[in-house]
Amino acid sequence: CIDGGMKAERALELWKLIEPFAAYGFNKAHAASYGRVAYQTAFMKANYPVPYMTAIMTAESGDVEKVAETIQECERMGLKVLPPNVNESFGDFTIVKDEKGVEQIRFGLYSIKNLGTDIGDAIIEERKRNGKYKTFSDFLLRVRHKNLTKKSLEALVHCGAMDEFGERGQLLGNTEEALAFNRGVSNLNANQDSLFGGIEEALPTLRLKEFPPATKDEKLAWEKELLGLYVSGHPLDAWRDKLEKREMNVKKIKETLKEGMLVVVAGIVHECKEIITKSNDKMAFLKIADFTDEIEAVVFPKLYKDTLALLQPDKCIVVRGRISLRNGQTSIIVEEVKELK
Repeated sequence: CIDGGMKAERALELWKLIEPFAAYGFNKAHAASYGRVAYQTAFMKANYPVPYMTAIMTAESGDVEKVAETIQECERMGLKVLPPNVNESFGDFTIVKDEKGVEQIRFGLYSIKNLGTDIGDAIIEERKRNGKYKTFSDFLLRVRHKNLTKKSLEALVHCGAMDEFGERGQLLGNTEEALAFNRGVSNLNANQDSLFGGIEEALPTLRLKEFPPATKDEKLAWEKELLGLYVSGHPLDAWRDKLEKREMNVKKIKETLKEGMLVVVAGIVHECKEIITKSNDKMAFLKIADFTDEIEAVVFPKLYKDTLALLQPDKCIVVRGRISLRNGQTSIIVEEVKELK
């Protein structure tokens, strides 16, 4: 027992004797714990790949880049990731089965930009109570929520969540008619409690007008805008075989190349930010992406002026330039730009 003025001093001496062993045990315990977690996650990934990858994407749902990386890993593993769907999606990523019983991963409604969780929950709850939506009209008859607006309805159509009800271009062209139909049903139901509520009234009908179908590029651009990434395809799909045979891609460039090294890379322009220099010339900072990652590319005034038509969002291009490493970030100082053919 330690007492008096010697208490603190003696406690310190005892801790100095124990500390090396405590630290040793702490490190060993951590190593054992991490080893166990690594084994458990490897076991889950190998034996329950779809539930495991679904859980990973749900956990990372707030980080688009990590979700994109996980989807790439799913593709490598042969797992299919599907766009949102009003008849199958829940709030988060979920597991669905195709007609052969094969498990697939479905995007959740909460992932859709401009939709909102309230209307997402309303869609899910109505489906739980009364079954799947049979048609576009059936959806509009049953989902009567204040947040079913032009913005939210277009978001559902744009990202492919209503593809089973019709072609995206036609559904988008009939947005105003669809919302008028939805309001008409709501008003009709509100009048049922009136003096004449017992009179059977005919439900309004929805007749879709013809509109040009959406192109593949438009669909992919909408998915990128609303989900943060391409789901049903990729603008570079036409060149996938050629690009995957190349030794160098964006991910390898960022991981292996050093300052000043010459590089040639193909990708799609995700962003083009134009700025004005001190000499009043225009130059640009690009975001170029392939199937593996995204990288910044700097285009100085003369080249920017000569290649402006190619340096637009969603353009597929090939750039040649030199690596620049600044503040821990890898970028390409572009020397030449060509259209990807």
